[in-house]
Amino acid sequence: MSKSDMDENTQKEYFELLKFESVGADPAKLKDCTACAMWLKDWLKKLDFAGELILAKGSFAPPVLFAQRPGDEGASTILFYGHYDVQPADPIESWKTPPFEPTIIGDRIYCRGSQDDKGQFFAFLQGLADYLETAPEGKRPTIKIVLEGQEESGSEALMKLAQTDLRKSLAADVLLVCDTSAAAGLRPAIVAGLRGVSHFTVKLFGANRDLHSGEYGAIAPNAAQAIAELVASLHTPSGAIAVAGFMDGVEMPSEEEKAEAEKNAPSAEDYEKDIGCAPVGGEEGKSIVERNSFLPTIEVNGIHSGYGGPGAKTVIAPEAFAKISMRLVPGQNPRRVFEAVKAHLEANTPRGMRLEIEDWNPGAGGFRLPLASPLFRLASEVLKEMDPRGPVFHWDGASIPVVSILKEASGAAPLIVGWGQPEDRIHSPNESYSFAQFALARDWARRILEAL
Repeated sequence: MSKSDMDENTQKEYFELLKFESVGADPAKLKDCTACAMWLKDWLKKLDFAGELILAKGSFAPPVLFAQRPGDEGASTILFYGHYDVQPADPIESWKTPPFEPTIIGDRIYCRGSQDDKGQFFAFLQGLADYLETAPEGKRPTIKIVLEGQEESGSEALMKLAQTDLRKSLAADVLLVCDTSAAAGLRPAIVAGLRGVSHFTVKLFGANRDLHSGEYGAIAPNAAQAIAELVASLHTPSGAIAVAGFMDGVEMPSEEEKAEAEKNAPSAEDYEKDIGCAPVGGEEGKSIVERNSFLPTIEVNGIHSGYGGPGAKTVIAPEAFAKISMRLVPGQNPRRVFEAVKAHLEANTPRGMRLEIEDWNPGAGGFRLPLASPLFRLASEVLKEMDPRGPVFHWDGASIPVVSILKEASGAAPLIVGWGQPEDRIHSPNESYSFAQFALARDWARRILEAL
């Protein structure tokens, strides 16, 4: 699909949506997030959806948009989830185009959120509009839509609402999500499992100020060195997780799941071409699929300490902090996992350092769905109509934490199909989404709604 294949009105609306700087994790962008949610509410109103913006009690988070369009008596109820928040644009200097100004280059639209998740969910909503134009009377389902502004930073508000104020409203038969990737060459992929995610900040404090490294070297404890030692203690030299109790309860995949996942997995060479280095992270002796789809992880997302400017500044850093996230698999309880990691950090705090842990977000656990699901069979038939190769099954190493909560609150069976590709560069500068991917997501939405 090329630019000329997207109608002018769709492109206009898509670009309007992308221009909202809806960085949900940044309190300074709350106004932008609210304006984006209001725009979406008005857009859905044109499709006869009654929508409301909901705030979680005691929270200053961006609003959750809940919209509903009643169906015909006796028809099924479908819940669709997406998120309008995006990652920060940093580092802005690495963008080739303005990060919040949609720009067409070749067959792609470059902009923060062009794929994750504005492009994916808005293409789905366009397919929903296509479906509603031709849906036969008597069989139209009730359709509920939840769009949140905090997915990239933990979905705290929606998780609260899904278990309190919104719980009864979420009841549905099927939960549809379009926020994942297709296989190589845009072959359709059904996500049969997602890892959960939890994250926190660990801080170390030593001296009461920056110290001269000559006068105080080998006397004062060094926070920069200490934080490096502390985070290194989380893993063994072979890359295995060294935290006692971390792996308790982990449910390993069946042989059928492992075989299906390995069958369509990218090779080590594919990964090296994509990321620019050998894919050797994680535990030695485990395959890429095991490490990425079925095993939990602890990852250091950033370390900050001491001087980082030009030239030299010979000081001993008095404090340091690290941002840490954990990807969780079925069988792991986020709270128990955090307590195990907390105990490990306390036991391994370098001497002379004071430890603090803050900003813990428990997130949600991971889940896997049975391959024999009737919903998967139906989706496979629809996707085979779209692509003769048929779908593959993915156990995604990424997370959409709130999906586990929505699944439990709604009682709905999740069906997660997305159209991302590595070249979209989500969470990175120069994020983009192609016209072809947008068209596939739109077509998928129309077809699966018809089938359901």
